[in-house]
Amino acid sequence: MSVATIPFHSPEYPARLRDLTSPPRTLWALGDRAVLRDPVVAIVGTRRSTAYGERIARALAGGLAEAGACVVSGMALGIDGVAHRAALDTGGATVAVLGTGVDVPYPRANLSIYRQIVEKGLVLSEMPPGAHSHRGSFPNRNRIIAALARLVVVVEAPVKSGALITSREALDLGRDVAVVPGPIDSPQSEGSNLLLRDGAHPITSVADAVTLAGLTPKRIAGPEIEDETELRIWAALASSAGSLDELCARAALPVAECLAAVTGLELRGAVECALSGEIRRRG
Repeated sequence: MSVATIPFHSPEYPARLRDLTSPPRTLWALGDRAVLRDPVVAIVGTRRSTAYGERIARALAGGLAEAGACVVSGMALGIDGVAHRAALDTGGATVAVLGTGVDVPYPRANLSIYRQIVEKGLVLSEMPPGAHSHRGSFPNRNRIIAALARLVVVVEAPVKSGALITSREALDLGRDVAVVPGPIDSPQSEGSNLLLRDGAHPITSVADAVTLAGLTPKRIAGPEIEDETELRIWAALASSAGSLDELCARAALPVAECLAAVTGLELRGAVECALSGEIRRRG
């Protein structure tokens, strides 16, 4: 597969990039350029992601891709890589924007993801083929991610992180920024929680992200739930709603397993958690 050149004046040049104060004069592309289609949703986050962050990123990227969104990220370790892989696993569209040339996969630890994106998605860069990263190349990459997207979703971002750079660029461009809340004592969520404090959209379910992207959330019915633990929670909610402790007793599950299953069901829109702590089937 050959590298394509997309100059600024080309009709193939992404129109959203023209909103940048200093847009790339040339883009290089490797893969299927048709996958870059509206709505484009960026999912970004820390390289040092937690199991919670990766689980949420996987659910969000998969749900958005299934609903028809193109998931864009930076192919970094952690949240970025998880988002790309989840979109690919659903057969959806994904675009990786690199801080190197499109033929220089970085980081090398994500080489297998890179190869899948080249085959089934699209890799973009403003750096020419063969170019390696340098000081400033990743912040420059982040501004492209922000400009391409109509919605930027932040999943776990420390106070100093590329994800916060992307979110600031997005806000400057008038894009919507949404954030997954994290534990207030987690360094990985300190920056993202500050974004929430300052007015970013909270993401409490996959349906939230899908709706913000302008798409229709997929309704989840009981028979479509495949995870055994989630099925036990779903069955435990058949007669009535209940607290987490009540669900643990009904489903005969430890608290940690029960909470993980409830989180998964909630993110896919199957259950909802009231402010009172009551958990119930949605709809």
